[in-house]
Amino acid sequence: MKKIVYRWRVRTGFIAIILVIILAKPDLPSLLGGFVVCSSGLFLRTWASGHLRKEKELTVSGPYKHTRNPLYLGNLIIGFSVVIASRSLWILGIFTAYFLLFYPIAVQVEMERMKAFFPHEYETYKKKTPLFFPSWKSFSSSKKNKFSWKLYRKNKEWRAFLGAIFFLLILAGKAVFF
Repeated sequence: MKKIVYRWRVRTGFIAIILVIILAKPDLPSLLGGFVVCSSGLFLRTWASGHLRKEKELTVSGPYKHTRNPLYLGNLIIGFSVVIASRSLWILGIFTAYFLLFYPIAVQVEMERMKAFFPHEYETYKKKTPLFFPSWKSFSSSKKNKFSWKLYRKNKEWRAFLGAIFFLLILAGKAVFF
């Protein structure tokens, strides 16, 4: 069941996006607020993806020093930006339901993968780094990896950036023309 739900998160996300576009009631202040919040979520995802070396090593640098799931935290922030930009309680409900249904499973699947790839390292990291909401105490490691735009591109994070901007432009178009 968990694998089915995990696989359906992206497909269901597309359905949710269509519902958001239909139900949104954006105006200039909501769009500006959404853009500001979205920018912080995109910044966090950019920072995280510029440190992420998928399945090569356990990433413990950048935002991963403060939370084990900075990409998902960035998604949460971007999701709230959509709620703000959309100016709809229906969308708040859709987003909340989507996030609570899919993200606990996504985090669990990710945790299992990290345990499989890096069993000893991950246990130490897990004990010292919060699962989701960041701690200002940072995980200390001998690894001192720096942000890399090459990793950002390799991890295809530009897709999240373009997707978020495109979506906000659709909402802006709805605000102007409808």
